[in-house]
Amino acid sequence: MDERRILIVEDERTIADSVADRLRAEGFTVRTAADGPAGVAAFERERPDLVVLDVMLPGFDGLEVCRRIQAERPVPVLMLTARDDETDLLVGLAVGADDYLTKPFSLRELAARVHALLRRQDRAAAAERPDEPVLRVGDLEIDRAERRVRRDGAEAHLTPTEFDLLAHLAARPRRVHPRDELLAAVWGWSDGGSGTRTVDSHVKALRRKLGPDLIRTVHGVGYALDVRP
Repeated sequence: MDERRILIVEDERTIADSVADRLRAEGFTVRTAADGPAGVAAFERERPDLVVLDVMLPGFDGLEVCRRIQAERPVPVLMLTARDDETDLLVGLAVGADDYLTKPFSLRELAARVHALLRRQDRAAAAERPDEPVLRVGDLEIDRAERRVRRDGAEAHLTPTEFDLLAHLAARPRRVHPRDELLAAVWGWSDGGSGTRTVDSHVKALRRKLGPDLIRTVHGVGYALDVRP
């Protein structure tokens, strides 16, 4: 049984109870909170391994909750949104969310996303220090040991998922990486499905933080890292 702790911050009781029941059935210890302030307090008290977080909450919204908890301690966050609004999704990724689901969603898919996020966290924690910790591609510098990124000398603050995606692309620059490959390597998903939008949203976040010319879209296939010498 997996004894990891998951915090659900959701004000719709039916959804919160359904998600909690499914995750308990998966072997997790689950706690819930119904508004923004209660979510932050529960995070500080329970120290969960992962947070399932609704965007629309009383008190203050899920974006503010995410911002506050990530400032205290980095933790995987799966955001739930009632709107399929790309702006909201990009803002969520910018404040530290790792993934998102749009309501209505299947509990099976939610459980799969939770397991994938935790597996990726495990891989990152277990990885040995790389033989070449600093990867340089053109004007891009990626310090894999310290998980820091600079472009043309300016440091960019990336979420853990953004960093992992960039490092994967930079390991083989100019090679086209299909979306399914990125989902498997970065998110740990064996079946891409609707997750391709997750890749697209994270790529847009990287372009916003590091420049629109950094990652080339190969329509119908995936992405390639293109950097100037």
